[in-house]
Amino acid sequence: MARVLLIEDDDAIRASLGKSLTAAGHVVSAVAAGADGVAAVAREKPEVLLLDLGLPDLDGRDVLAMVRAVSDVPVIVATARDDDASVVRLLDAGADDYVIKPFSAAQMDARIRAVLRRLGTDQQGDSTVEIGGLRIDPRSREVTVDGAPVDLTRKEFDLLLALSRRPGAVVSKRELLAEVWGLPWGGGDRTVDVHLSWLRRKLGETAAEPRFLHSVRGVGVKLATDG
Repeated sequence: MARVLLIEDDDAIRASLGKSLTAAGHVVSAVAAGADGVAAVAREKPEVLLLDLGLPDLDGRDVLAMVRAVSDVPVIVATARDDDASVVRLLDAGADDYVIKPFSAAQMDARIRAVLRRLGTDQQGDSTVEIGGLRIDPRSREVTVDGAPVDLTRKEFDLLLALSRRPGAVVSKRELLAEVWGLPWGGGDRTVDVHLSWLRRKLGETAAEPRFLHSVRGVGVKLATDG
């Protein structure tokens, strides 16, 4: 199914989870330390990274930041905290999904498949979108504004693509959380707001002077059709 890298310092969990995911059809490699994990991401280029936050050498959030500096690999974080604020901070830091400890191998396998489905959906031969000076190519995942390339992270691209599929329509933050982050729950507005802010900056606009991304107070955001 997928090339999976597991960063987990607990020997028993690492062995058990690795065995179960291998039985589910994944190709699994595993390391016990954060620094080794970052090196393995660059070397092995996994399709999914499973990251435990409680590591012996580095804080898991620091590992996440290091990984994000070198790779857009989907990251599923294992955490003991399930409050909204902690989850939002993880998503803001670049995590794609999370599981709360303790979790089963079947649950982790389901999370992996869900992340891969979300990623695959964006790469199934969608047609190029052209709106005003904005051009979005879902197949190459390239964006240009007035012919100039725009360097977006994977989540920024996914957010823009989600809006481009409903041009001119107001899309709620709850819908964006479900479609882009796979999180159909409330309390994550800040995650959407932060990524919208980053996206606006890269598209050369601001919330006060929008060109493409227009916020509708209390409702959501829309991609203008006359950018």
